[in-house]
Amino acid sequence: MSQLNQQRFINGLVVGKFSPLHLGHEFLITQAQAECENLYLISYSEPELPGCNRSRRESWLRQRFPKLPILVLDQSELKRVAARQGIDNPPDIPDNDAPDNDHRHFCGWLCQHLFNTHIDAVFTSEDYGDGFAAELTMHYRQTDPLATETVHRSVDRYRQKIPVSGTQLRAGPHSLRHFMAPEVYADFVERILLLGGESTGKTTLAEALASELDTQWAPEYGRECWDERNGKLIFEDMLHIGQTQVAREQTLAQKANKWLVCDTSPLTTALYSQVLFDRVDPALEVLATRHYDHVFLCAADFDFVQDGTRQDPAFRQRQQEWYEKELNRRDIVYTVVKGNVSDRVEYISNQLGFRHL
Repeated sequence: MSQLNQQRFINGLVVGKFSPLHLGHEFLITQAQAECENLYLISYSEPELPGCNRSRRESWLRQRFPKLPILVLDQSELKRVAARQGIDNPPDIPDNDAPDNDHRHFCGWLCQHLFNTHIDAVFTSEDYGDGFAAELTMHYRQTDPLATETVHRSVDRYRQKIPVSGTQLRAGPHSLRHFMAPEVYADFVERILLLGGESTGKTTLAEALASELDTQWAPEYGRECWDERNGKLIFEDMLHIGQTQVAREQTLAQKANKWLVCDTSPLTTALYSQVLFDRVDPALEVLATRHYDHVFLCAADFDFVQDGTRQDPAFRQRQQEWYEKELNRRDIVYTVVKGNVSDRVEYISNQLGFRHL
């Protein structure tokens, strides 16, 4: 081992788009952690890349590295963080294609003014690392001529340990999912939402569709909660049902295969909250805006079956009308599915472009 590899730094830095965060990035960060008392992470991308907006990148980094100081920025977030520290006019985030020195100066400003620290070592898997370290040194010496040199540590430069790139993953996240942590892959899983009134075959369809797609499905937690409470729900249960439904979706998405079939959504919980209690918790209203990639409304073309928890055919019809009205009001694109279970599975599979091999 070289003398440099034996050195332990006080403050280290890793900068990346992390679009998406993959195991190569994680290897770099973990190696940097091992050599630093403190490690700082910075992520920005201007423009942002498909499927990798600021909130997602921050979520990935905080889930995978919860103890590290992290800055995940877009221009509005930069202004917010800077204002919190009394800075009114932070520099603009450089364009992805801007000259290297623009990025180096920007990162130096972030470290000095937002992290308020001197970086002793930058860790990269790129050729720009030496120039980045030299520019950081010059940046610090503008205000402190005796500032110590920032050095560069190159980690797996030729991607031999983790042979993947963000470009490859954005182009094919499902075939390369083994290069991402499950928490990251979950955000590339397409959610299929099934809606419909009572006794419209929704749950049967969800299970059958998931089997056809060889993936996971998220059962309706509201029904489970109803059974646990012997049908005696209180208003506070409604938000709990919506939150639990979303949390279970997130967990199942980590194990899913390209699609996750969802038997319900917080939008349905909001409907029942209005029916049962004549009001909806504001936090549940927010959950009810949750995005789904594909929305299908099951037609009420099955005979109504009373299972002891349902109301009656008239209520089912009112539900169907409410869904249609609400989906249209929210400008949510949806498709009505009809027929028996096999017909519905085949129709949705075709809509998704799925071909069973």
